[in-house]
Amino acid sequence: MDETALLAANAAYYRAFAARDAEAMNEVWAADGVSCVHPGWPALVGRMGVLASYRDIFRNPQQEAVTAHDEKTLIEGEDGRVFCVEKVGGGLLLATNWFRLIDGRWRLVHHQASPLALGPLAEPEEKRSFH
Repeated sequence: MDETALLAANAAYYRAFAARDAEAMNEVWAADGVSCVHPGWPALVGRMGVLASYRDIFRNPQQEAVTAHDEKTLIEGEDGRVFCVEKVGGGLLLATNWFRLIDGRWRLVHHQASPLALGPLAEPEEKRSFH
């Protein structure tokens, strides 16, 4: 599978998040072997706990929109990672979305996001990216 398919799977994750669509989020994740670390949360291991966390987030009326930018990919065999900057309200997070190719389709096996600190020497936002 190519980078285009991996980026499409990543986009499906963020569409499900934006729509607060638990069923669509369910379709993004692999059936087993999954984990997630939301900012400030302990590590969640196992499909039931991971999907329950998204249902809780979706029910939170204070949850701000999350959008992904500056996607970078790394594909090695049946594993594909997408690194991106998430904009959440006025803050930035650095996210890693780890996918595995399962039955010809990229399925999410791990998501982790953490605050992205940009110092005073950072480039202007329109030029900012990471490698």
